[in-house]
Amino acid sequence: MTSQPALIEIDHVTFFHSGREKSAEPALRDLSLRIEAGEFIALIGANGSGKTTLARHMNALLLPTQGGVRVMGLNTRERKNWPAVRSTVGMVFQSAEDQLVSTTVEDDTAFAAENAGLPSDEIRRRVDEALRAVEMWEERKRPPHLLSAGQMQRVALAGVLAMRPRCIVFDETTAMLDPAGRRNVMEMVQRLNRAGMTIVYITHYMQEALLAQRVVVLSRGQIALDGSPREVFSDPGRLGELGLELPPLTALAEGLEELFPGVPVGALTPEELADAIPDPQDAERMRRLPEPETHPQRDAAIEVRGLGHIYMKDTPLTHTALVDVNLTAGRGAVHGLIGATGSGKSTLLQHFNGLLRPQKGSVQVAGHSLNDPNVTVKQMVQVVGLVFQNPEAQFVEQYIGDEIAYGPRPLLDRPALRERVQWAMQLVGLDFEHYKDRLTYSLSGGERRKVALASVLALQPQILVLDEPTAGLDPLSRREVLRHLQEFQRQGMTLVLSSHQMGDLARLTERVTVLQEGRDVRTGTAAEIFCEGQALHDWGLEAPIAVQVADRLRARGWPVPREAITTEGLVAAMAGLTAREAV
Repeated sequence: MTSQPALIEIDHVTFFHSGREKSAEPALRDLSLRIEAGEFIALIGANGSGKTTLARHMNALLLPTQGGVRVMGLNTRERKNWPAVRSTVGMVFQSAEDQLVSTTVEDDTAFAAENAGLPSDEIRRRVDEALRAVEMWEERKRPPHLLSAGQMQRVALAGVLAMRPRCIVFDETTAMLDPAGRRNVMEMVQRLNRAGMTIVYITHYMQEALLAQRVVVLSRGQIALDGSPREVFSDPGRLGELGLELPPLTALAEGLEELFPGVPVGALTPEELADAIPDPQDAERMRRLPEPETHPQRDAAIEVRGLGHIYMKDTPLTHTALVDVNLTAGRGAVHGLIGATGSGKSTLLQHFNGLLRPQKGSVQVAGHSLNDPNVTVKQMVQVVGLVFQNPEAQFVEQYIGDEIAYGPRPLLDRPALRERVQWAMQLVGLDFEHYKDRLTYSLSGGERRKVALASVLALQPQILVLDEPTAGLDPLSRREVLRHLQEFQRQGMTLVLSSHQMGDLARLTERVTVLQEGRDVRTGTAAEIFCEGQALHDWGLEAPIAVQVADRLRARGWPVPREAITTEGLVAAMAGLTAREAV
C-alpha cells in the first residue's frame, strides 16, 4: 500500500537566480520541506533568507536548479503540469501591484476565473463573495492603479480567493494593511484553514506567526527551525541569531514574568496576560507617580493648511483623497501619521516634496511654498527625502550601487560618491561589497525597501518623509532602521513617518496625526492618541500591545501611567508601581 503524497513536497532543492555568478550563494540550498493538506504553516526568516524564492517554487513560478518540487504528486518541471499546479496553489505576492492587470477592481478579481473558462454566473458569484470578504465591494468600479497599496493587496487576495485553490501562499500579504485590515485578513486565513484550506503564510509579524500550527524558519536558504510556535519561540537567543525576535506579547510577558512569577509567557492575547497579574494591594499609594516628560515647543518644518486633493476630478472616476487637512510638523521632531488603508496618508506625503501640488489650501516646507510653481521637484528632493510605500516605484537603475548613487551623482566627485554610497548602505544594513553589483529585481521586498531608503539618505536631506518605512523588514532590520531614525532625529533632522506599525510610532514619535477618509480627525502626543481605545477602533486602527495590556490593568485598579505605551515602558512602570506598593 503506497502512502498518500504530500500536497507540496520540496526535495533537496537548490536554486540560483539567473544571471548570478557561479560563485554567488544560492538563494535556496539543499532544502527539503513537506507540506500536508490542511496545514497552516508560518514561514519566517530574515530579509534575503529565501522565503519568497521558496514560495515561488510551490506553484512553478520558479523551477529548481537542483532537486525537485511536486504538488499533489505532479512534477513542477513538466510544463504540462503547470495549469494544474497553479490552480492548486494560489499565491498573493509581496507586491500586490505585480498581479493586478485589469481596468477595474471587479474585472481584476474575475480575470483568472475567466481565463479558467468558468461560467459567467459562477464567476459573478465568486467575485462578489471574494470582494465582500476582503471589504472591497464598495470599490469594485475603481481602477486598481488609483488604490492605496493596502487596497491593492486586498484586490490581489480577492482574485486568488475567486479561484478557490487548495492551498494559498501569502507572501507578506498584510505588510501594507492597516491594523483592522490585518486583523480581517488573519481572521479570514484562520477561517479558510478551518474549512480545510492549506495555508503557507510568510510574515515578519511574529504575532501573526503565533496563530499558525507550525512555524518554519529560513536562514540563508536553509531551514533553521521547524516546529510549533511554542517550540520555535522558546529560544530568544537563537531567534536573535537568525535576525528575528519574540512576538511583542511574548516579549512583554517575559518582562512582566520577572516581576510577577507565574505569568504565562505563552499567553496568546493581551487579556490573558493582564488577567494573570494579581490585583494591586495599595493602589492609592502607587498613584504618587512622577510627572510625565513634556516635549519642547518647536518651529514648524512643515505646515499644511486647508489642503484638499481630488483625483480624476470632473470624471466618472473622481475620488476625493484629502479634505481640508491641517498639519504642523515641528523642526527636528518625529511626527507620526496614521490612518486606515485609503485614508489619504500617501497622498498627503507626496505634497511635501512637490510630487503633488495643492489644489486647495497651502503647503509650506522648510521655507518653500509648494503653491509656488517656480519651486521645482528637483529643488525639493534635496530638501525632502521621500521613501515610497512601494520601493520599486522609485528605482531607475539596474544595479543596487548605481541606484543609490543616482541622486548624489551630479553633486559629488567619484571618490566622494563611492564613500557616500557606502555610508548610506551601511546605515540600512546592506553590505557594500555583497550588494553593490546585485540586480534590483533579484531582491526580496525587505531588501528593496532598504535600497530605497539608502537612495534617499544618500542625498542627506533636511527632512525625511517615510511611507511605511519598516513594512517588509525582518525584526533585526526593523530595529536597525528605527535606531538610525532616532539618531537622525538627535542630529536635528525632521522626520515624518506614515505607518501601520503602532509599536514603532510609540517608540519614535512626539506627536501623531490621525487621518480618516481624507480628513485630519485628531492630533496629539503618541500617548494621547494610543490611549483612545474606542476611537482607535473607529478609525480602523489598533493600540500597541503594551497599551492594550495597560488598559486592562488600569481597569483592574493598577494606576499605570498613560505614557507607558511600549513594552519597555510598561515593564518599567509596573516595576516602579510594585516597588511603591512594597514601601
